[in-house]
Amino acid sequence: MAGHSQFKNIMHKKGKQDAIRSKLFSKLAREITVAAKAGLPDPNMNARLRAAILAAKAENMPKDNIERAIKKASGADAENYDEVRYEGYAPGGVAVIIEALTDNRNRTAGEVRSYFTKAGGALAETGAVSFMFDRVGLIAFDRKVASEDAMMEAAIEAGADDVSSTEEEHEIITSIESLREVAKALEEKFGDSKKAALVWRPQNTIKVDDEAGEKILKLVGTLEDNDDVQTVYANFEISDALMAKLAG
Repeated sequence: MAGHSQFKNIMHKKGKQDAIRSKLFSKLAREITVAAKAGLPDPNMNARLRAAILAAKAENMPKDNIERAIKKASGADAENYDEVRYEGYAPGGVAVIIEALTDNRNRTAGEVRSYFTKAGGALAETGAVSFMFDRVGLIAFDRKVASEDAMMEAAIEAGADDVSSTEEEHEIITSIESLREVAKALEEKFGDSKKAALVWRPQNTIKVDDEAGEKILKLVGTLEDNDDVQTVYANFEISDALMAKLAG
C-alpha cells in the first residue's frame, strides 16, 4: 500500500488526473448509488453514503452529479451491482486485494484474472491474502487543517487507534466500529474530511526490486482503469530510485 499511495501521488502530479476524471466520476457515482440503495438516501443516517459523498466532494465532483447518483438508487430503472472482492499475488509475492462493483461477475472476474496473468501474477481464492491485511477505518484530512500534534491529540481524544502525517495529509486509523464516531468528532473540530471509509491496511509491507516494482505498478494501474474496480490495495514498497524515475 505504501508503494500504491506513492504511485497515486506521482500520477496526480504528472497531470493525469484530468484524463481519468470522467472514469473516476463514474466510479464515485456508482458507489454513491449502491450506498444509497443499501440504506437510507440521507447521508446523516447512512454512514456509507456519507463516506461516498465525501470521497466525491474531495475529487470536486459536481453537486448535480452527486444528487443524480442518489436519486438513481430509488428509480425503477436502477441498476443492480454486486459487491465483489478479488485477491491475488503480483510479481515478487506481493498481496493484492481488489474491491469491485459489477453488474456482470463473470466478465469482471475474467478481466481481473487476465490482468494478473499478463503481469506474471496469479488470481487466488477469496481469503488467500486478506489475512495479511487489517480491515480498519481511515479518515483523511488536508495537512493544513492542523499541526501534527493538534491532530494527534484530537484523534486520540476522539478514540482513534493511530495517526500518521505526511506533507499532504493527516491519516487517522480507527476500528471498524468507531469510524463514524471518530470522523464526526474530528469533523466538528476541523471541518469536512477528505475521506472517511473502511479500507484494507497491510500488516507488513514487502520491499520489491525495481523490475518487480514496475510490473506491480502497471498491474495496479490496469486494475484501476477497469470500470468495475473501485479500489486496489497492495502490500509493497518501491525504491527511491524507481520513485524518482516515475516522477521524472
